[in-house]
Amino acid sequence: MKEKLLLHKMQLKRAKEVLQVLEVQKNQISIELEKNPSCSTLNKDLRLILLDIKITCNEIEQAKSDIDLTQAEILKIV
Repeated sequence: MKEKLLLHKMQLKRAKEVLQVLEVQKNQISIELEKNPSCSTLNKDLRLILLDIKITCNEIEQAKSDIDLTQAEILKIV
C-alpha cells in the first residue's frame, strides 16, 4: 500500500514539473504572439499548450485524489 502511495506522490511531482515547463512554453509563445499576433502557427501552438496545461492540471487533481484515497486506505488498515 505504501508503494502505491509513493507512486501517486511521484506522479504528482512529475505532473507539477511538466506544468512548470508548459507554463514557460506558454509564456514564450505569448511573447512571440505580441510581436506577431496573426501568426497562425503560434496561435495553433498556444492552443495546444493550453490543452496540455488543462490535461496536466487534471492529472494533478487525479494524483491528489489518489493520494488522499490511498492515505485513507492506509489509515483503515492501521
